[in-house]
Formats: sequence, structure tokens, C-alpha cells
Amino acid sequence: MNISFPYMGCVTGYKKILELLGHNVIMPDKPTQRTIDLGVLYSPEFICFPFKVMLGTYIEACAKGADVIISSGGDGPCRAGLYGELHSKILKQLGYDVEIIIFDSIFRDFKDFLRKIYAVKNNTPLYKVLYYTALSFKLICELDNIEKLIKQKRAYEIHRDDFNKCFAEIIKLYDKCYNFKQLRKTKHKAYEMLNAIPIRQPSEEERIRIGIVGEIYVIMESFVNVNIEQRLNAMGVEVYNVQYISDWVRHNLIPRAINKAESWKMYDKAERYKTYNCGGHDMENTGWIVNFAEKGFDGVIHLLPFGCLPELVTRSIIPQMSKDLDIPILSISIDEQQGEANIQTRLEAFVDLCKNRKKNKAAADELKYHQKKSGSPSASTKEYAVTR
Repeated sequence: MNISFPYMGCVTGYKKILELLGHNVIMPDKPTQRTIDLGVLYSPEFICFPFKVMLGTYIEACAKGADVIISSGGDGPCRAGLYGELHSKILKQLGYDVEIIIFDSIFRDFKDFLRKIYAVKNNTPLYKVLYYTALSFKLICELDNIEKLIKQKRAYEIHRDDFNKCFAEIIKLYDKCYNFKQLRKTKHKAYEMLNAIPIRQPSEEERIRIGIVGEIYVIMESFVNVNIEQRLNAMGVEVYNVQYISDWVRHNLIPRAINKAESWKMYDKAERYKTYNCGGHDMENTGWIVNFAEKGFDGVIHLLPFGCLPELVTRSIIPQMSKDLDIPILSISIDEQQGEANIQTRLEAFVDLCKNRKKNKAAADELKYHQKKSGSPSASTKEYAVTR
């Protein structure tokens, strides 16, 4: 089989397991403006933006010879559950003889899930399939953890692009891993490379931490969200994204009753504002916003595709959440009409807001400390407060 898949998250991990199963992997290109233009051209006008980008990616993969595309599905009110069927019809209308295999939740229809596993395992013995799956998942987890660390440290890099160049080299090293021993050596080497990059040490007052929540595709794919994480890092902001493929797998492949994934804990936090999951990552994102506020983050950015039902529900309660939790929240709608200058300006204004709030809060806390120490707000502390 000539197999491809959507470009999202740790594509090195997807490639690894399919290669080990003996398939010819057609690597999808990272989305570009051409990808978006192709998807927009052949998609229904008001369909979700991720649908359009994925369709563009599939068209490019089919042009390179892909005859099978593997992707994941969805359930509930979220339209992602319909992507596979609609993508398949559009590609066939365009003349591409391609099969799209959608892996839905293992708990939805276990027999169907197994049938699809057997369709792609390529006569590989089941014990090897399990080994390759474990190896690829381990690879994905390690690369995701490295990426999480980079999004914090990159805010303080002394030489621009040091971490980006290092991460590109690390990905090449992991791409050469075909067993757990190689993974262990590569992990050790990767962290040595990261620790060798010079960074400045910020004071606690300088640290600005912003959480990213929203629809999984637009917050994971950098070209789609106009490199929002790197833009924030360039402003000296630490970024904490809530969606990674490794986290998504942990959330979906283990029954909730015994699942210790952080994402399920967010459902409990979200019940303060919602009692019903409207699909997608609606409940999780609400819970993550509460979690960021509880941990003292300086702000939250909420990204959603234009017209996304689940995220529109979340967006509708964001003003009240921001007021209740005393945390700034910026909601940005993403579609093919977005402008880089517009997003850059909004990010700069939001970061300035977060920095000023932190300075004012620090000044207020310091004033309270002096007042408590002296027993009453003396003239000197009043004067101090005015000068601050």
C-alpha cells in the first residue's frame, strides 16, 4: 500500500509504525498556502477550516501516489465525524482512486476497529504489531515532551532559531530509531543538545506564562495558526499547549474509569460552567481554562476554526469565565481569510495586557506587605504606591 495521513502533530511517529508494517509511506507535505487554496477550492464553503486544510493535504498526497489515507474520526455534534466520508466522495469526484480508513474510538465499535487494524497490518504477526505500536507511541511521547520543553525555553533563547534548528536535528535522530535501545540513546542525546543551547535566566517577575486551548487541529498545526506559539515565544512568553497526539491517545484508548490522563480531570473542573459535552474538546478546553487560572497563569488564548460549534459554545462563556477566574482570555477565530498582521497585533496587545497586569499585581502585593509590616498604610507606603 502507498499510505499517507493528515499532517498534524508528531508525523514522525505515524511514519514509523507504517514503515515498520511494511508500507510505502507517502509523507504529507507540511501545509502551505497552496494546500489551503486547494482545500478551499473543492470544499463546501461553510465547512470547518480543518476540513479544508486536510482535503488540500490529501489532494497533494494523492498526486504523489497515495492510494490509502489513514485518519481518525470523531463523535457527538462535532462535524469531524463526517470528514472521512465527505473527503472520500470529493477525492473520487476529482478522479483519485483512494481509500480513506477512519479509526474511530475503540469503544464505539470494537469489531470495526479490529477489522481496520487487520486491513493495515499488512500480514504482520500480531505480536509485532503490538511491539511496533508501543515503539511508535514511545517515540511520539518523547518528541511531544521535547516539544513542550522547547515551547517554554524558546522564550529565553539568546540566539534566534537555536531551538528550532535543534528540534529539526532531534527529529532526524528519532526518525532513525527502530528499537527501544535506540530510543533511549536518542533521548539522552536530544536532552544534551537542548541543554547546550544558551538561554537567559528570567526573574519570576519577568516570566509570562500563557496557555493555549481550542480545537485540536488549529492549535497543533503551526502553519494553520500562523505560528502563534513561536510568535509568543519571540515576545518572551512561555507557551503551554493542551493538545498533543500522545495526550490524545491516552485520553481515547483507555476507559475513563481507569484513565489517569490530565484531560479527563478537566471534565470535572469544567462542570462549574457546563454539564454537557457539545462535542470536540469543548469540555476539556473549559476545564483547562479553569486549570490555568488555578495555577496562576498570566493569560489564556483560545483558538477555534470559524464556525466550529463546540468551540463557539466555549467562546460564549469565556467573558464570564474571565471575570470569575480573574484571568485575561483572548479568543481568535481561524480561517482561510486570516491575516498575519491582524493576529500579530492582537497577540502583542494581549501580551502587553498580561505583562501590565502582572506588574500591577506585584506592586499591589508589595504594598500590602509593607502595610502589614508597618501595621498601617503610612504616608511613606502611600507615596511608594503612587510612584509605582
